[in-house]
Amino acid sequence: MDNFVNRLEFLLQHYEFSASTFADKIGVQRSSLSHLLSGRNKPSLDFIMKIYEAFPELNLYWLLKGEGDFLPENSPAPPLNSPSLFSEEFQKTAITSQVAPPKSTPEITEESVLTTPTEVVQSEPKPTLVTPEISNEVLPKTIQKKICSTREIEQIVIFYKDGSYSGYTPNSSESGS
Repeated sequence: MDNFVNRLEFLLQHYEFSASTFADKIGVQRSSLSHLLSGRNKPSLDFIMKIYEAFPELNLYWLLKGEGDFLPENSPAPPLNSPSLFSEEFQKTAITSQVAPPKSTPEITEESVLTTPTEVVQSEPKPTLVTPEISNEVLPKTIQKKICSTREIEQIVIFYKDGSYSGYTPNSSESGS
Protein backbone atom coordinates (compact mmCIF):
# COMPACT_ATOMS: atom_id res chain seq x y z
CA MET A 1 0.00 0.00 0.00
CA ASP A 2 1.60 3.14 -1.14
CA ASN A 3 -0.14 5.94 0.75
CA PHE A 4 -1.25 6.45 4.33
CA VAL A 5 -4.92 7.02 3.48
CA ASN A 6 -5.12 3.52 1.93
CA ARG A 7 -3.51 2.00 5.03
CA LEU A 8 -5.93 3.90 7.26
CA GLU A 9 -8.92 2.71 5.24
CA PHE A 10 -7.54 -0.84 5.40
CA LEU A 11 -7.40 -0.58 9.21
CA LEU A 12 -11.00 0.64 9.35
CA GLN A 13 -12.14 -2.32 7.23
CA HIS A 14 -9.99 -4.88 9.05
CA TYR A 15 -11.19 -3.91 12.52
CA GLU A 16 -14.73 -3.17 11.27
CA PHE A 17 -14.76 0.36 12.72
CA SER A 18 -16.53 3.42 11.43
CA ALA A 19 -14.37 6.52 11.13
CA SER A 20 -15.88 8.07 14.26
CA THR A 21 -15.46 4.87 16.31
CA PHE A 22 -11.86 4.56 15.17
CA ALA A 23 -11.16 8.20 16.07
CA ASP A 24 -12.63 7.66 19.53
CA LYS A 25 -10.63 4.45 19.96
CA ILE A 26 -7.29 6.09 19.20
CA GLY A 27 -8.17 9.29 21.09
CA VAL A 28 -8.23 11.91 18.35
CA GLN A 29 -10.90 14.31 17.19
CA ARG A 30 -13.24 12.90 14.58
CA SER A 31 -12.58 15.86 12.32
CA SER A 32 -8.84 15.06 12.32
CA LEU A 33 -9.54 11.58 10.98
CA SER A 34 -12.01 12.94 8.45
CA HIS A 35 -9.42 15.43 7.15
CA LEU A 36 -6.85 12.65 6.81
CA LEU A 37 -9.24 10.34 4.97
CA SER A 38 -10.25 13.10 2.56
CA GLY A 39 -6.62 13.93 1.83
CA ARG A 40 -6.89 17.45 3.20
CA ASN A 41 -4.22 16.86 5.88
CA LYS A 42 -1.23 14.58 6.22
CA PRO A 43 -0.76 12.49 9.37
CA SER A 44 1.49 13.74 12.14
CA LEU A 45 3.84 11.45 14.03
CA ASP A 46 1.63 11.96 17.09
CA PHE A 47 -1.38 10.68 15.14
CA ILE A 48 0.51 7.61 13.93
CA MET A 49 1.76 6.89 17.46
CA LYS A 50 -1.79 7.08 18.79
CA ILE A 51 -2.81 4.42 16.28
CA TYR A 52 0.13 2.28 17.31
CA GLU A 53 -0.64 2.72 21.03
CA ALA A 54 -4.26 1.66 20.45
CA PHE A 55 -3.21 -1.27 18.24
CA PRO A 56 0.23 -2.44 19.42
CA GLU A 57 -0.07 -5.61 17.35
CA LEU A 58 0.44 -3.57 14.16
CA ASN A 59 3.76 -3.52 12.35
CA LEU A 60 4.94 0.05 12.96
CA TYR A 61 7.10 0.02 9.83
CA TRP A 62 4.05 -0.95 7.75
CA LEU A 63 2.03 1.82 9.39
CA LEU A 64 4.72 4.45 8.69
CA LYS A 65 6.02 3.37 5.28
CA GLY A 66 3.56 0.82 3.95
CA GLU A 67 6.32 -1.78 3.64
CA GLY A 68 6.36 -5.20 5.23
CA ASP A 69 3.47 -7.16 6.60
CA PHE A 70 0.42 -5.58 8.16
CA LEU A 71 0.93 -7.67 11.31
CA PRO A 72 4.32 -9.02 12.37
CA GLU A 73 4.58 -12.78 11.98
CA ASN A 74 5.16 -13.33 15.69
CA SER A 75 2.05 -11.33 16.67
CA PRO A 76 -1.28 -13.06 16.01
CA ALA A 77 -4.16 -10.87 14.93
CA PRO A 78 -6.79 -10.35 17.59
CA PRO A 79 -10.14 -11.96 16.80
CA LEU A 80 -12.44 -9.54 15.02
CA ASN A 81 -15.53 -10.41 17.02
CA SER A 82 -13.94 -10.22 20.47
CA PRO A 83 -16.17 -8.38 22.92
CA SER A 84 -15.21 -4.79 23.42
CA LEU A 85 -14.91 -3.32 26.89
CA PHE A 86 -18.19 -1.47 26.43
CA SER A 87 -20.23 -4.15 24.67
CA GLU A 88 -23.36 -5.38 26.42
CA GLU A 89 -22.10 -8.97 26.42
CA PHE A 90 -18.88 -8.02 28.21
CA GLN A 91 -20.66 -5.79 30.72
CA LYS A 92 -23.16 -8.50 31.65
CA THR A 93 -20.46 -11.10 32.25
CA ALA A 94 -18.26 -8.64 34.13
CA ILE A 95 -21.11 -7.51 36.37
CA THR A 96 -22.36 -11.00 37.17
CA SER A 97 -18.89 -12.31 37.91
CA GLN A 98 -18.04 -9.44 40.25
CA VAL A 99 -21.22 -9.37 42.34
CA ALA A 100 -20.63 -10.95 45.72
CA PRO A 101 -23.40 -13.01 47.30
CA PRO A 102 -25.41 -10.98 49.81
CA LYS A 103 -24.41 -11.33 53.44
CA SER A 104 -27.01 -12.99 55.61
CA THR A 105 -28.66 -10.70 58.10
CA PRO A 106 -30.49 -11.92 61.18
CA GLU A 107 -34.23 -11.92 60.79
CA ILE A 108 -35.98 -9.46 63.03
CA THR A 109 -39.33 -10.64 64.30
CA GLU A 110 -41.79 -9.21 66.79
CA GLU A 111 -40.87 -11.91 69.31
CA SER A 112 -37.15 -11.19 69.11
CA VAL A 113 -37.79 -7.51 69.65
CA LEU A 114 -39.99 -8.14 72.68
CA THR A 115 -37.75 -10.77 74.30
CA THR A 116 -34.33 -9.30 73.56
CA PRO A 117 -33.12 -7.02 76.35
CA THR A 118 -32.40 -3.56 75.14
CA GLU A 119 -29.25 -1.67 75.91
CA VAL A 120 -29.46 1.62 77.66
CA VAL A 121 -27.76 4.11 75.48
CA GLN A 122 -26.44 7.11 77.29
CA SER A 123 -26.02 10.12 75.17
CA GLU A 124 -24.10 13.19 76.04
CA PRO A 125 -26.30 16.03 77.19
CA LYS A 126 -27.13 18.47 74.47
CA PRO A 127 -25.29 21.74 74.78
CA THR A 128 -27.51 24.61 75.77
CA LEU A 129 -27.19 28.06 74.42
CA VAL A 130 -25.79 30.35 77.08
CA THR A 131 -26.95 33.88 76.75
CA PRO A 132 -25.22 36.55 78.77
CA GLU A 133 -27.43 38.31 81.23
CA ILE A 134 -27.67 42.03 80.98
CA SER A 135 -27.13 43.62 84.33
CA ASN A 136 -27.40 47.13 85.52
CA GLU A 137 -23.98 47.06 87.14
CA VAL A 138 -21.71 50.02 86.79
CA LEU A 139 -19.45 49.77 83.74
CA PRO A 140 -15.73 50.39 84.09
CA LYS A 141 -14.70 54.03 83.72
CA THR A 142 -12.88 53.45 80.39
CA ILE A 143 -16.02 52.11 78.78
CA GLN A 144 -18.17 54.80 80.35
CA LYS A 145 -15.96 57.49 78.88
CA LYS A 146 -16.35 56.11 75.36
CA ILE A 147 -20.08 55.69 75.67
CA CYS A 148 -20.71 58.98 77.46
CA SER A 149 -18.84 61.14 75.01
CA THR A 150 -20.45 64.04 73.27
CA ARG A 151 -20.73 62.03 70.10
CA GLU A 152 -24.00 60.26 69.37
CA ILE A 153 -24.56 57.11 67.36
CA GLU A 154 -26.44 57.88 64.20
CA GLN A 155 -26.62 54.43 62.57
CA ILE A 156 -25.17 50.91 62.93
CA VAL A 157 -24.80 48.86 59.75
CA ILE A 158 -24.18 45.09 59.79
CA PHE A 159 -22.88 43.49 56.60
CA TYR A 160 -23.61 39.78 56.02
CA LYS A 161 -21.50 37.34 54.00
CA ASP A 162 -24.31 36.82 51.48
CA GLY A 163 -23.99 40.47 50.42
CA SER A 164 -27.02 41.78 52.28
CA TYR A 165 -26.92 44.25 55.15
CA SER A 166 -29.07 45.57 57.95
CA GLY A 167 -29.02 49.09 59.28
CA TYR A 168 -30.09 50.07 62.77
CA THR A 169 -30.76 53.59 63.96
CA PRO A 170 -31.57 54.49 67.56
CA ASN A 171 -35.32 54.50 68.20
CA SER A 172 -35.96 53.29 64.65
CA SER A 173 -36.79 50.00 62.93
CA GLU A 174 -34.52 47.91 60.66
CA SER A 175 -33.66 49.05 57.19
CA GLY A 176 -31.46 47.62 54.42
CA SER A 177 -31.69 44.93 51.79
